[in-house]
Amino acid sequence: MWRNPSGRGLVDWGVSPLSRKLILAAIDFVNPAPLMWDFEHEPRKSELAERYEIVSSTPSECARRLKTGEADIGLVPVASYALSEGQSIVPGCAIASLHDIRSLLLVLRSGIEPESVKTVALDTASMTTVTYTRILFAKYWKRQPEFVPMAANLDAMLAAADAAVVIGDPALLALEDRAAREARTGERLEYLDLAQVWRAWSGTPWISAFWAVRDAAFGPDTVTREQLVEDFLHSRDAGLGHAEDLVQEWAGRIAVPESVLREYLTRNIHYVLDEACLEGLRLFYRYAAECGALPGVPALRFL
Repeated sequence: MWRNPSGRGLVDWGVSPLSRKLILAAIDFVNPAPLMWDFEHEPRKSELAERYEIVSSTPSECARRLKTGEADIGLVPVASYALSEGQSIVPGCAIASLHDIRSLLLVLRSGIEPESVKTVALDTASMTTVTYTRILFAKYWKRQPEFVPMAANLDAMLAAADAAVVIGDPALLALEDRAAREARTGERLEYLDLAQVWRAWSGTPWISAFWAVRDAAFGPDTVTREQLVEDFLHSRDAGLGHAEDLVQEWAGRIAVPESVLREYLTRNIHYVLDEACLEGLRLFYRYAAECGALPGVPALRFL
């Protein structure tokens, strides 16, 4: 009910000023946890629930939902942004790394170097990691291996290929299982941190994902662009301020020691989309276009 501007009682227009929530596609991995702090914790959780509806997705699923209009906001792999139209980037928030990241691995069979790899099994949960991998093989290792999409099972992947790319929580777990796997199989694998390789070669940060928003999502019955940016920046800052709380929360959800989680959330992942990250992002898009991994270099459009 809204008050009639004529002053003659109330008029039922069927909507309230914020009657439509924006659908937010989020990733249920540990690495975005600081960005999601306000959305999952009081005192802001209830307030934000009036503006946003959260659906859990993989990185690639976030991108698909955003592209099809099933979601209005998504934490999308940066490669997916290059394939979409009508989207803008939420400034200031990212999943990035300034050095090593732990959760993006190229795992090689014993005795195999990247320069001699013929087949790579790809965890396709993130198009961006796949694209970075293609760039590194084409431009750095000077190889054109066959890429085989597979589910994130390291044993099965390495049974079918010379190397495997695993990302997110499965990569963290693979590192923790490293000694046990070697004892079990007798095979000593090589684990390359892809973000560290990228940084050493390119001199720029690795950028995995950022928040993107459908331009058509906004209307008179939704949150404003300005309020959305404020909400997401506040959530990022609150999450960074509660890193230790997140360590305790996630210690019971993933079989990784607290010390590893602490380092991962406070050192391995960089959550600010700053100028250095934008430089790395532009370089990524240029290299991806040059080696045919992406069709072109997209313009960076911000809310």
